[in-house]
Amino acid sequence: MVCAGTCALPQRDQREAVKMLPPLSLTVSEARRFHLRRVGLHQPFLNLGEALTHLGFVQIDPINVCGRMHDLILRNRINGYREGDLMRHLHGEGTGFPPEKRTALEHHLPTTGILVAFALDAWPHLQASMELRARRAGAWSGRLTPRERELARHILQEIAQRGPLSSDAIDDDRTARRVWGQATLAKATLQKLFFHGRVLISGRKAQRRVYDLPERVLPETLLRLPRPSAEDTARWWVLQLLRQRRLARLKREDLRLVEDQVQAVTVGESPLLYCLREDLGNLDEARYEEKLDDAPIAKLLAPLDPLIYDRTVTAGLWNFDYTWEVYVPAAKRKRGYYALPLLSGTEVVGYADLRADREAGHLTVVSRSVKKGHSSTVAIQELARFLGLRHP
Repeated sequence: MVCAGTCALPQRDQREAVKMLPPLSLTVSEARRFHLRRVGLHQPFLNLGEALTHLGFVQIDPINVCGRMHDLILRNRINGYREGDLMRHLHGEGTGFPPEKRTALEHHLPTTGILVAFALDAWPHLQASMELRARRAGAWSGRLTPRERELARHILQEIAQRGPLSSDAIDDDRTARRVWGQATLAKATLQKLFFHGRVLISGRKAQRRVYDLPERVLPETLLRLPRPSAEDTARWWVLQLLRQRRLARLKREDLRLVEDQVQAVTVGESPLLYCLREDLGNLDEARYEEKLDDAPIAKLLAPLDPLIYDRTVTAGLWNFDYTWEVYVPAAKRKRGYYALPLLSGTEVVGYADLRADREAGHLTVVSRSVKKGHSSTVAIQELARFLGLRHP
């Protein structure tokens, strides 16, 4: 075992020795090859469970223009991946998935309202943020209003007696003001109960959430695990972000939590980046492997793919200024409503804004722009096949 001269030191001194390691310097090509390897775009994962463990989480989004976000992320990383496989992995083929068979769950990232798929070991670290949401004000995820509190008692009794339920199964037609538009009071209340961890998503029917009590969704052994300390959870969260992005910027307070597990990396004009120490072996491979440059394979990436999620890193490392424009007013969009970045070898060379016409059975190109010498045709055809559509 190679110890880099630290094996003989006490544990605390080992951490101090790690802190003093100078940043590693990589060329842009080396850093890109490393990044591709570690976010799972170089060699497919064996299965969904391995992908979730490696990436920490996968973002879930309901918008379906040319495939859903989570499916677009995972199709490039798992051979034979089909539309909806993540949901089947989470919940089986519907509702009533036995807790003992469940290996992953849907919930929100601790500091945001972003819905993701986590491996089950995330559960203990999510509880503090659930309790915090239940105490603070907020129309979408905050504490229950008086009428929501009254309805919540009824909803929880109904679920306990009847089993998993969606909001449309609750006999209450009152409306609730929401962050975006309006929803029924039942839907708003269930959403808050989910944010607070009092119900969990046990399945989906045509993408509609079906909720159940935590003890009927998660294994009993998981629910009985002790609560981690606040610092352990904060450290876990920073490590999750590093697992997701593999080359990431860190704030000073986040670096303090994980500096015994990370390595600073400098790449050209990019800001100082960090990777996990467990990934250092891949840095050596990235220095010498050049076949990604020599034989580029074009892939259309999801708009929120881990490779390009951080706009600053995407611009500095990949020389690509990209914004997901779903929420940008139409007149201000540069690329289109749901433009997919085009990765070719170790370059991001353009984009294609696509629309799936499911009724007509074909994938339409709304617009595209590709760097000279590269082509998006094969990548578009491959996405069309994945969606079960034709590409004219």
